[in-house]
Amino acid sequence: MLSSKEAGHILDTAEQIYSAAVVSETVKRMAADITVTLSEKYPLVLSVMGGAVVFTGQLLPLLKFPLNFDYLHVSRYNNKIQGEKVDWKVEPHANVEGRVVLVLDDILDEGITMASIRERIMGNGAKAFYSAVFADKDISKSKPIRADFVGVTLPDRYVFGFGMDIYGSWRNLPAIYAVKD
Repeated sequence: MLSSKEAGHILDTAEQIYSAAVVSETVKRMAADITVTLSEKYPLVLSVMGGAVVFTGQLLPLLKFPLNFDYLHVSRYNNKIQGEKVDWKVEPHANVEGRVVLVLDDILDEGITMASIRERIMGNGAKAFYSAVFADKDISKSKPIRADFVGVTLPDRYVFGFGMDIYGSWRNLPAIYAVKD
């Protein structure tokens, strides 16, 4: 865990990539797009803890259709800056069998976590799988999955804010920042 001083230094030396205003407008656009696609499907919406909490909290009130809500907890980072193996901490409590499922996450980095989630959800009998990520990182290699709904594209740098953390800190920022190269 970072000290308050260390966390402050990281933010002070970071570069803002997207402002809070752009983030807010992006969430509104995504909600409109998701509503068009899923409004007649009565989906089960699953939020990926803990990164998607901020995104989910802002997106859900903007969705103009009935839905069921639950969460799952799976991670490859565990407060580190390098991904490791997929670690399932909490499976969805709701039954996904026969359901249209929308999974919300903060970022599609390498795509390994979301691909694992899709495999698990479809393997448990879901009728259809959709994913919405606030950010898609532009990396130099192909990903095993593409999100159905994407808010912004991020450079291949370490980013934090709006649910994304750096060493467990700064998920609470309303804007998105990148560590200086």
